[in-house]
Amino acid sequence: MNFIKHYAYTHTPLSFDFKQTIERFFVEEIPLYTFSGKGNYLILKIQKTDMSTWKLITVLAKATGANERDIGYAGLKDKNATSIQYISIPKQYEKDMYKNLTTERIKILEQTYNKTPIKIGHLKGNRFSIVLHHMHQTDAKHFETIAKEMQEKGIPNYYGYQRFGEDALSYLQGKEIAHSGKKLRGSKEKLLVAAYQSYLYNTWLSSRIKISSVIQNKPMQEASLQLDYPKELIEALAKQKPFFKLFLGDVMMPYPYGKTTFAYDMQNASEHFFQKKLSPTGLLCGHHVIRAQNDARYLEEAFDDTELSSLKGDRRFAWIWPEEVNSIYDASKKMLTVDFYLPKGSYATTFLEEIGKFSLKEKKEAPQKKFY
Repeated sequence: MNFIKHYAYTHTPLSFDFKQTIERFFVEEIPLYTFSGKGNYLILKIQKTDMSTWKLITVLAKATGANERDIGYAGLKDKNATSIQYISIPKQYEKDMYKNLTTERIKILEQTYNKTPIKIGHLKGNRFSIVLHHMHQTDAKHFETIAKEMQEKGIPNYYGYQRFGEDALSYLQGKEIAHSGKKLRGSKEKLLVAAYQSYLYNTWLSSRIKISSVIQNKPMQEASLQLDYPKELIEALAKQKPFFKLFLGDVMMPYPYGKTTFAYDMQNASEHFFQKKLSPTGLLCGHHVIRAQNDARYLEEAFDDTELSSLKGDRRFAWIWPEEVNSIYDASKKMLTVDFYLPKGSYATTFLEEIGKFSLKEKKEAPQKKFY
């Protein structure tokens, strides 16, 4: 199945230049909980530049003599950014770290202690500050208006292009590995299969955005013909206040976290969704995962792969709400700086793509042929 990304909003596309660099892309991790200040684990608030989280862990391990698996982190941060994130390391390595850590690309901003290490997922979300260039003043005004609207109404929670590798095709390798039936070896194979999971999720989400868009924006008769749904169903779905239309059996989750439930009382579920108390979730297929039921399962099934059992399955919020949105425009430089917060696992580039309505993935130029 080919992936065509559908956008939820109907405004005219905006024009701006985005590049993910250490001077133009800033992200700060927000911890899930307050650290106790006591315990056997050193907690470091670290600012890193031009360095991936995995490289950071390697550098810390070499400086301290600790095993890489003993260094805890909550989430991965890209190399091409200025990032602030929290790292845990057994307290016994504290002196060696300060003695041997010399790179200027790592700055320790704060330190404290905790009784337990940081683990994957131990964060609320991330704050971003991103600089966009070559933006005209009219587009800057529209950008601010649209971004504020998205803060109120929410956006589709697509995986970003970063998930799928340089050629955007890593999911194909993941599919092949998933169907081989073998046990996954190493982090690379896990990432490739996870990319396949993410591709299926993105494709499902795009299909649901398309359905919702037809119901939201087309006359009932036209929507009924286009979707091949009974008019009564179109009428019932159109009454839901949120753009993203819920179907019977959708797997819902309290927002921003909580235990999953199924949408059966559609009026109640839709109202709680509108109030940002609940959000629908999409399937990340794998073993031990909750699948949708009834009509929602019918819409989900085409994007499920029951042969993928080498990774644990999960549910992912299909719809999220950006927070703390603020932008500053410099007319002399045609430069806009936008600040915002997203819940964990969400991509800043997805937010920007929904506003701009174009892919932010940098296109690689084909190498020039040489003629002799």
